[in-house]
Amino acid sequence: MYRTLVIGRHTFTEAVVQPIYSLLIALGAAILAVFAMLPFFTLGEDTTMFKSIGLDVILILVLIATLFATSKSIFEEIEDRTMLTLMSKPVRRWEVMVGKYLGIIASAALALAVLGVIIVLCTWFRIPSDYQLRTATIDDRELNQILDLRLMHCSGLLPSLVLIWLQISVLGAVGVALSTRFSLVVNLPAVILVYIAGNLTRFIFPINDPGSPLYDRGIIAKAFGYVIGVALPYLETFDLRNLTVYGTIKLPDFVTNGVLRGSAYTADPQAVAYGTIWGYVAIALVYATAYATFALAAGLWSFHTRELGGGEG
Repeated sequence: MYRTLVIGRHTFTEAVVQPIYSLLIALGAAILAVFAMLPFFTLGEDTTMFKSIGLDVILILVLIATLFATSKSIFEEIEDRTMLTLMSKPVRRWEVMVGKYLGIIASAALALAVLGVIIVLCTWFRIPSDYQLRTATIDDRELNQILDLRLMHCSGLLPSLVLIWLQISVLGAVGVALSTRFSLVVNLPAVILVYIAGNLTRFIFPINDPGSPLYDRGIIAKAFGYVIGVALPYLETFDLRNLTVYGTIKLPDFVTNGVLRGSAYTADPQAVAYGTIWGYVAIALVYATAYATFALAAGLWSFHTRELGGGEG
């Protein structure tokens, strides 16, 4: 385990110091800052629209940075024979693969943390203007309304960012597995295609649902749909935006100015409890762990059959 953590720390440092990593984070911060100052003309849903677009920007940029790191993690080290030097040490191939994967998803977590702080701050500061509320007022009701809106909107961003990290961790595992054989030129578009296909798997499983009009497509179509649905990542697992972005969140009681306050949305029948959201996140964590293990196992098999001298094929 110690050797795995050492490789992970080295991979994390290597990923973070890459110019593309800092460039994408800076680009994401600039986009979020510009969007935070723009009105969206959505008739009261500007904050929701900003959060949705901001999370998409964060997902795309951090995913690209992660895929650049995965492509360099194994393939380039094999090609320039660095892997031969590493494997001459008392280290196993699975330790190399797991260590590199842990370092890569740790660098993704750091990027998400930086951009996450920015999107939370931007959401916090734009809420009064989006809801046409005054911060310079002595009316406690208006100030409490601003605080309730800020807490509700910003609290939904945290589980959304965790789910983005889990989704990137799954795709990163696929990228690491592919990097045992393919360079960035193949790896990047391949994982992007897996990402697109993984978002389409939600339309495959109705083939096996007796209540679906697709159920009568035949045993071959249903078997094919089942195999594809299992082999590809089911990315809908990481999509809770109907609750965390578009829905109303019922927060636990909290203390402000020495007074215990309940959530402003307790009486809302459509509001979802914050603990329920984190329960869904826990389920997504289990799925992400299982699929990443499956992808890394496939990559390890490929890594064991790969010549480490470079220039294979």
